[in-house]
Amino acid sequence: MVNFLRRWFGATRGDGQPAVADWARSAGHRFAYGRNGSGFVVEAASGVAPWRLVWGAPQRRYIEGAELRLRAEIGVVTDLQMLVLTRPLMALLEQQVFEDFTEGNQTRMGDDTPEEMRWLVLYAKVPRAELGPLRERFGALSNLPRAAPMWLDGPLAQQLDASSAWLAENQPMLLVVQRGRLTLRLQQAQPELAVLQAALGLYVVALAAARRVAEEVSHGAVGSERPSTWGAPSVMPPSDAPPR
Repeated sequence: MVNFLRRWFGATRGDGQPAVADWARSAGHRFAYGRNGSGFVVEAASGVAPWRLVWGAPQRRYIEGAELRLRAEIGVVTDLQMLVLTRPLMALLEQQVFEDFTEGNQTRMGDDTPEEMRWLVLYAKVPRAELGPLRERFGALSNLPRAAPMWLDGPLAQQLDASSAWLAENQPMLLVVQRGRLTLRLQQAQPELAVLQAALGLYVVALAAARRVAEEVSHGAVGSERPSTWGAPSVMPPSDAPPR
């Protein structure tokens, strides 16, 4: 019984989680510890744009340790697919995609390959020149070429640029729009409240921008034309990919 209580309180009350719980409850959000005291869930208070935050075991193999995950519905039904991610993570995923694609002379990737990794093969990236101040830290792509630049325009670009204050250089993070939902994934070994709040601030801005783009797509304002400056995607390993 004593060991059980130690495991419970050690898992649910340490490593910054009580501070997150206090913040969530004071803001009117719903806070709950995960099963077996592993991780936690925060759901937005009523009257706030609905989002769900989870800290715990990662759902992707490219996230090590623990993952901070945010999700919300965009509210507009389209086939819109967009991705923004840190450059070191992009290089890592490109290397993994190349290895999955070529291992054993395979001609296709495995079914367990996440969609966002497949997109690195399917869709051309936004040229660095179009990313402006973000070009050294982030990469982006979308199934509709004009969609990603539109998503990044204005407040979201500003938030991503400001993320250097809390996002470490090699810390994996991505924002992905798929199946009518926006998801943020951030590798975070421990749930530091300041980082959680900063990530949530970025996410709320990204969600509003994604909804705006989805509305434009639903009204036919964003088509599938490809600018002539965009290169074709490739499964060849990038020059800045990490060594095997």
